[in-house]
Amino acid sequence: MNAAELDAMLRQFLVDNVLSETEAKVMAGWVKKYATTDQHRAAARSRVFNSARQLMADGQSQQILDFVQEALRAIDKPQANAIAIAPDELFVSPGDACLGRVIARLTNCRRTADICVFTITDDRISRAILEAHRRSVKVRIITDNDKAFDAGSDVERFRQAGIPLLVDMTPYHMHHKFAIFDGARVLNGSYNWTRGAAEFNEENIVDTGEPTIIAAFQAEFDKLWTMLNR
Repeated sequence: MNAAELDAMLRQFLVDNVLSETEAKVMAGWVKKYATTDQHRAAARSRVFNSARQLMADGQSQQILDFVQEALRAIDKPQANAIAIAPDELFVSPGDACLGRVIARLTNCRRTADICVFTITDDRISRAILEAHRRSVKVRIITDNDKAFDAGSDVERFRQAGIPLLVDMTPYHMHHKFAIFDGARVLNGSYNWTRGAAEFNEENIVDTGEPTIIAAFQAEFDKLWTMLNR
């Protein structure tokens, strides 16, 4: 276990007493690389507490304890993912595999779901999106105008439910098909969120928890969100 790197990381992150989402991803990447056993993870948790104790005399106890709580969640999160599914998986259609994985991710997410998909017309997926929104998951959707207003599109249902949604109105296509869940998993592939993709098309989805891949997709989503929100 690279304890020196963890200590340096904690000192940097404790400057403002807040563990940001980006910092949590960095910590999760460190855990995946170095804290590969229960013993390593226990040692990492101990070092988080020791780093916090060194600052307790500054009168910022509550903020520091909040930091510790979020840091420990970041350490434990990769293990929860590892129990649920393999680190990376491929799903193909036709059939229920791709559909099932999309719905499972929407059903199991707890904080955020950033969805960037060319077209969404499968009511089974739309119901899962709406249910996530009702659970107070922060859902954001980016889609393309070419299919957004076709019969069967669920764009208006999402808007009426109060889900933040942006449509690419340029002459070109926003042709992505990816979604990021809780900043911890990415689904990406050729699979559009339609019944045709599930029942007839040869399509694919890759489900990954690789931090560098997640960060790259998050950067692309944020770039498009900013561009389309102007």
